[in-house]
Amino acid sequence: MASSTSPDSSMPAELAAPYGNGPAPAGTSAAAETSPAAAPSSTPGSTAGQEPGARKPVAKIRTHHLRQAKLNGERFAMLTAYDQYTAEIFDQAGIEVLLVGDSASNNVFGNETSLPVTVDELLPLCRAVTRSAKRALVVADLPFGSYEVSAQQAVSTGVRFLKEGLAHAVKIEGGKFYAETVRAMVQAGIPVMAHIGFTPQSEHALGGYRVQGRGDDAQRLIDDAVALTDAGAFCVLMEMVPAATAAAVDAAVDVPTIGIGAGNATTGQVLVWQDMAGLRGGRMAKFVKQYADLRTSLSDAAKAYGEDVRSGQFPGPEHSF
Repeated sequence: MASSTSPDSSMPAELAAPYGNGPAPAGTSAAAETSPAAAPSSTPGSTAGQEPGARKPVAKIRTHHLRQAKLNGERFAMLTAYDQYTAEIFDQAGIEVLLVGDSASNNVFGNETSLPVTVDELLPLCRAVTRSAKRALVVADLPFGSYEVSAQQAVSTGVRFLKEGLAHAVKIEGGKFYAETVRAMVQAGIPVMAHIGFTPQSEHALGGYRVQGRGDDAQRLIDDAVALTDAGAFCVLMEMVPAATAAAVDAAVDVPTIGIGAGNATTGQVLVWQDMAGLRGGRMAKFVKQYADLRTSLSDAAKAYGEDVRSGQFPGPEHSF
C-alpha cells in the first residue's frame, strides 16, 4: 500500500492543525507531528535510505489514503483493537486501520454474541485505542440498538464516538435500507464505513451464522453496496460472502472494500486480533489464519510464574529492595 501511505499527489498536502492539537510530546513540534516525514521509516510504503525526491509516508492514515489504495490496485490491513497495548503494537507494526469492534462483546466482556455490548462500554475502549495509535485510522462499531431507530439516533451515537471515543470514523451494519441513515451521518461530518453480507447484529433475523450473497442473492449485495456508497460511505466491509460475489461488489463501487471471509479481491482484509494471534481457544472460522499461538505462550508463562511463586523462587534477591 505504498501510495496509500504516501501523500496523494492529487490532493493538497495536509497541514498542521490550525487550531492546535493538544500538548506536543517533549522534543517535538506540531509541524513535525503532522508532517509526512514524521512517520517512522518502518511503516508500509517506506524504505530505509530512500532516494532523494522519493515520496515519504504520511503521518496519519486518512480515508482518502484508503481510496487511493484501491485506485492504485494496492492493499491495506485492518485488525480489531480494544486496548492501549494492542493498539500501540499494531500501529507500530504498520496496520493501517484499527477497528474498535462490537466484537469486544464476546472477546473482551465475555458475552456469547456481539448483541449485548453497549455504547457506554465501547467508548472507553475506543478512547484507549485512539490515544495509543499515532498513525492508524481508528474506526468504531456502532453497537446493536444505537442507530436502528432513526437517522437522528445514528447521528447522535456517531457524534458520541467521535467526541467521547475520539474515533476517526464509525461502522454500521445493514444494507440499502440504511442509505438515508448513512447520508445523514455523513452530512453531519461523521465518516461511515458500511458493513454488508453477514451482519452479526442480525444473526437471529438471518437464521444464524450463514454465508450471504450466494447465487441470485449476489445482486442484493451489489445493490446494497451501491446504495450505501452513493449515500456517502467511504468504504464497504463484506463478511462471509462468496469470493465471486465480493469481487462483483468491489467492481461495482468506487470506494475501497474490506473482506472477512470474502475472498481476495477486496482492497483490505480484517480479522479479530485474538483470532489472528491465537489467543482465543475453540473452533476457528474457515476464514481465520492464525499467525501466532499466544494462548499457549501465555498459559506457559502463567504456569511458570505460579510454580515459581509456590516454590519460593520468585521473587528472588534480584527482585527485592
